Amino acid sequence: MDWLTILIIVIQCFVITLAVTTAFAYLTLFERRLLARLQNRVGPNRAGPAGFLQPAADAVKLFFKEDIVPALADKPVYLLAPALAVIPALIIWAVIPFGCLNLNWDYQACYDPNRTNLWNILQITDLNIGVLYILAITSIGVYGITLAGWASNNKYSMLGGIRSSAQLISYELALGCAVLSVVMTYGTLSTHEIIAQQRGWLWGVIPQLLGFFLYMIAATAEVVRAPFDLVEAEQELTGGYNTEYGSMKFALFFMAEYIKLIAVSALTVTFFFGGWHFPGLDILGREVTALAGPVAGSIVFGIVSLGSFLLKVVVFLFISVWIRASWPRLRYDRLMDLGWKWLLPLGLLNLAYTAVVIVLIPDRVVHSWVLFGLGALTIAIGFNRTPKPVDNVTLVGDIQLPHGN
Repeated sequence: MDWLTILIIVIQCFVITLAVTTAFAYLTLFERRLLARLQNRVGPNRAGPAGFLQPAADAVKLFFKEDIVPALADKPVYLLAPALAVIPALIIWAVIPFGCLNLNWDYQACYDPNRTNLWNILQITDLNIGVLYILAITSIGVYGITLAGWASNNKYSMLGGIRSSAQLISYELALGCAVLSVVMTYGTLSTHEIIAQQRGWLWGVIPQLLGFFLYMIAATAEVVRAPFDLVEAEQELTGGYNTEYGSMKFALFFMAEYIKLIAVSALTVTFFFGGWHFPGLDILGREVTALAGPVAGSIVFGIVSLGSFLLKVVVFLFISVWIRASWPRLRYDRLMDLGWKWLLPLGLLNLAYTAVVIVLIPDRVVHSWVLFGLGALTIAIGFNRTPKPVDNVTLVGDIQLPHGN
């Protein structure tokens, strides 16, 4: 590896880190404005035109807030926990392709699963075990939240940490089953190869409709978003695992949550919606190359592919905010029932579907639509057999008092 390659990797890491942290800041504004619209409120509108500078105002406020460390906290672990939450959220981006800008100036190499003559500057590295890397990094994120609750020496924080470990471990199984079904469908652990095989309209959501359904639910629980935000329930836990944190340490936990939310949306696009593919992108690259040469064709192809990827990510971020505005928080026992009694069995069933159908029907197009039909049928049957919620609350008016009282 020469010095130029090392320099480009360093610049890629710096740019992606800066872009992701900036995106986190303005995702908070996007969410607050959208929630206000959905709930018929005004939303932030004072800091800058239309509230555009609200994230900057929040950052300044958090920097200057008093930073208090509890006297009885385990200080080394207490200080380390926010970093353990943020670092996995950042390094997961190393294997996600944002688009395809080939520095060897051949846009056709972007479609090559074997990566011949490809030097994609819009992806830091393409590991042969990229999906395994993603699963490993996502499993580390629980440590930051759990250690924060334990090190604070606060019973509410401790309960929030225990809840987080139980919730994240439970939903990692369903998430892993959904991702493994994608790996079985495309026969590779490389994110680049997974995207390359989704060329055209046969995106991953067609053969893995059930996998996409499971992935969306499990990923929402993994990033501790409503309606699965049990680890920070203010009503019971006074804020949960971050109760004793203030100033920028408090902000780091929410930075980790929002960065993971963006990463989960990016992975949804990568696994199920063709990544940076967009109808007509190949035609655009070919026409620009014929008109202005391979360099211009590769640059235009890279910019449009990046725009396509980001547009899809924004759509899933909108869906996440929409879910938060629409669904109430689940009760804890129902949260665990959903993960263990429904999502995990369906995930194992989906793995069985995928293995059997791919072996019996080698043709990719045919087995994709067969899997789509099986997934749709399973989802429909699952909805019909979902048990109705049981009301375990006893109202005061229903209590029968002894005669004469």
